[in-house]
Amino acid sequence: MLVLGLETTCDETAAAVVRREGAGPGAILSNVVRGQIEEHAPYGGVVPEIAARAHIDALDGVIAAALKTAGVTVTDLDGVAGAAGPGLVGGVIVGLTAAKALALVAGAPFVAVNHLEAHALTARLTDGVSFPYLLLLASGGHTQLVAVKGVGDYARLGTTVDDALGEAFDKVAKMLGLGYPGGPEVERRAVQGDPARFVFPRPMIGRPEPNFSLSGLKTAVRLEAERCAPLSEGDVDDLCAGFQAAVVDVVVNRARAAFRLFGERYGRPTALVAAGGVAANGPIRRGLQRLSAEVGVRLVAPPLALCGDNGAMIAWAGAERLALGLSDGLDFAPRPRWPLDAAAAAPGAKA
Repeated sequence: MLVLGLETTCDETAAAVVRREGAGPGAILSNVVRGQIEEHAPYGGVVPEIAARAHIDALDGVIAAALKTAGVTVTDLDGVAGAAGPGLVGGVIVGLTAAKALALVAGAPFVAVNHLEAHALTARLTDGVSFPYLLLLASGGHTQLVAVKGVGDYARLGTTVDDALGEAFDKVAKMLGLGYPGGPEVERRAVQGDPARFVFPRPMIGRPEPNFSLSGLKTAVRLEAERCAPLSEGDVDDLCAGFQAAVVDVVVNRARAAFRLFGERYGRPTALVAAGGVAANGPIRRGLQRLSAEVGVRLVAPPLALCGDNGAMIAWAGAERLALGLSDGLDFAPRPRWPLDAAAAAPGAKA
């Protein structure tokens, strides 16, 4: 099964072709991603209108490159998948419209993919992970702990009641005058910092429900930065190190709580899967690796290129759904908000 996937939910314009054969890992034949860092850097974050225009400008070339690299034509495709949400609606419309048009040209089924489901299933593309498994989905817009029981079968165990992890990294980077995107910059500066110099809170640690709260930690960093102003380079390094150390402690503790809840409801998970852009953070990965060893399950973290938004994950999610006989009509509407399991959302939490 050959499937083309298109991803345009935020600030990456991406297209990929994957092959699915049986129940094992898939094959990525191409995975082309065009980022928009230069367009958004002057603003310190993603500007929706700029992102949508950049998708329009880039998408045709990205699709052509993905097909050429894979050595296939549109008529070779067995399906076309497009990310239909959640995300910035202008960008979602661009990619979804293109995916529908290509499906028509190919005479192939169209699949509207939930961007979060694509992240959730990436470990099956790369490692063939079997159900059920525990997923930590951490990105700029989403922070969730999810029981992945099957394709289309998800139970949210915990989420954030305010900022997402990636959002907190970006906001801390911005307040410290670092570049965009903020996550890699904070991680880079933390390497040479002293994580013990500033004592930051670890919100939610010890609570039985595996939810997150990052706004108080972010505020604590801002207050310390104001107290130390004007900041030296060493101050910035230490603030980044202290913030990152607090985040790692929170993530590990919240994941440990999710393991307990998962076990009570579904038995032993086959793996702990870390997905989303924040899963590329080295200290977070190492913290989760220690936790996985402690509870006796393996940690599966996709390669760094597949942690951020990409077309391969969309194509794979489409292939997984097509294998179950699932497809969508060309009237499928974009969904700016599309939770995997809305019923399990914490009060006031982001979907």
